[in-house]
Amino acid sequence: MPFRWNPREHASLARYAFKWLVIATVVSVPIGAAVAVFLWALDGVTHLRWDHPRLLYFLPLAGLALGALYQWLGKSVEGGNNLLMEQIHEPGGGVPARMAPLILIGTVLTHLVGGSAGREGTAVQMGGSLASSFSRATARWHRWTHADIRTLLMVGIAGGFGAVFGTPLTGAVFAIEVLAIGRMSYESILPCLIAAIAGDRSCTYLLHRFNIHHTVYDLSVLGGNGTHWNGPFSGMLMAKIAVAAVAFGLASVVFAESVHGLSRLFKHLIRWPMLRPVAGGCLIILLAHLVGSDYLGLGVMANPNHPAQVSILSSFHPGGATAFSWAWKILFTAVTLGSGFKGGEVTPLFFIGAALGNAMAHLLGAPVELFAALGFVAVFAGATNTPLACTIMGIELFGGGAGELLRGGFIVYLAVACFGAYLFSGRSGIYLSQRIGSPKGAGDVIPGDALRTTRERKPGLRDLVRRVMRK
Repeated sequence: MPFRWNPREHASLARYAFKWLVIATVVSVPIGAAVAVFLWALDGVTHLRWDHPRLLYFLPLAGLALGALYQWLGKSVEGGNNLLMEQIHEPGGGVPARMAPLILIGTVLTHLVGGSAGREGTAVQMGGSLASSFSRATARWHRWTHADIRTLLMVGIAGGFGAVFGTPLTGAVFAIEVLAIGRMSYESILPCLIAAIAGDRSCTYLLHRFNIHHTVYDLSVLGGNGTHWNGPFSGMLMAKIAVAAVAFGLASVVFAESVHGLSRLFKHLIRWPMLRPVAGGCLIILLAHLVGSDYLGLGVMANPNHPAQVSILSSFHPGGATAFSWAWKILFTAVTLGSGFKGGEVTPLFFIGAALGNAMAHLLGAPVELFAALGFVAVFAGATNTPLACTIMGIELFGGGAGELLRGGFIVYLAVACFGAYLFSGRSGIYLSQRIGSPKGAGDVIPGDALRTTRERKPGLRDLVRRVMRK
C-alpha cells in the first residue's frame, strides 16, 4: 500500500489546535482567577461562621434576601448547571452574564449562615457564564458557529471544575462526560484539557497569594506505614468493594431524589418563591438543634473550635463518622438546595460518600481509609453519571505515589467502585438536563431524551404503592 499523507489535513488540525490553545487560555485564566476569589471568599465566611455560630439564626433572613435577589434579577439563570447543559445541547440565547455574580453572591451568603451546600456548581456556572460572555463580546471579530459555542461552554465547565478542585484532568473529562449518560464525544477534548490546565494554574497561583491551598488528602493506606492496607490485589477485598459500590450507587439515588423531591414539595406548598428559602432556613436551624452543627457548610474539615465534629477529613479515620452521618448530610443538603439556597452538590456528595465508606468499612471489616476514599468519588460518580471522570479524580486527589497505586491495585478498586455506583444509580442524577447517550440496561429509555423526561416516565414510589394496593 502506498504511503499517503495529506499536508492540508494536518495544516487544518494545526490551525484548530492553535485556535483553541489561544481561546481556551484567554477564557480560562480569568475563570481560574474568579474561582480563586470565590474560594478565598468561601474560606473567609466559613471561618467567620465558625467564630460566630449564632450566624446560623440569620438563615431565614439570608434566605429571604437570596429569594428576592433571584426573583428580581435571576429568573433567567435559576436553571444553573442545567441551563448550561441545555445551551450546549441546543445553543440558543446563551448564558446570561449575570449568572456569574449572582451565583457567587448566593453561594457565599449561603455558607456564611451555615447552609449545607458545595462549591462545584458555583465554579462551573461562573465558568460557563464567563465563556458565554466572551463569545458575545467578540462576536464582531469572530463568527461563532453553534459548534464553537458548544465547545466554548464546555471550555467554561472544564476551566471552572478543574480550578475549584485542583484536578485539571478530571475537569477536562468531566466536561465531555457529563453531557450524555453513557456516551462521550472527544471533539472538544483538547480545548477542554487546555482550559482545565489554564484554569487550575491561574487559580492555584492566586490561592497561594491568598495563602489558601486546595485540600490535600494524604492517605497512609497507599503509602503503607505498617498499620494500613498496602498489599497486592485481593479478591476478597474486591468483593467487599463491589458490595460497597451498590451502597454508593443507592446513596446517590437517595441524594438526587431527595433534592428533586424537596424542591417540588417546597414549590407545591409555598407559592411565593421568596419564602421558600425562609422556610428552608428555619428547618435547617431545627435540624442543627436536633443533631448538631456537624452537617452545616462545606464539611471538608471540622470547626477548630469543635475538633470532634464529623467532616470529610475525619471520615478517613476510624471513629471519624457515625453510622448515619451520610444520611444526615443528605437531609441537610436536600433541605438547603431544595428550598432555594445556592451552591453546588459535589462537596456534600464527597462528605456523604466518605462517611458512607467509613460506615461500610466497619460493617464489612475493610480498611476505613480505603473505603472512605472510594466512597468519596463513587457517590459523586453515581449522582453525576460520570464514572470515568470520578475514577481519574480519585487518582488526582489520592495518588501521591503512582507506584503504590499500581502495585496495590488502587486504580482497579477506584474503577470498580465508581462504575458500580454509576450502574446502580439507575435513571437518576442531579443534572436533569443530561441526555441519555447509552442506556444502562433494559427499559423504556429512549436515547437522546433528557434525564428529566426519562424520570417523568419512570413510575414513582406512589405509583408502585398504588399497583400493590390494586393487587
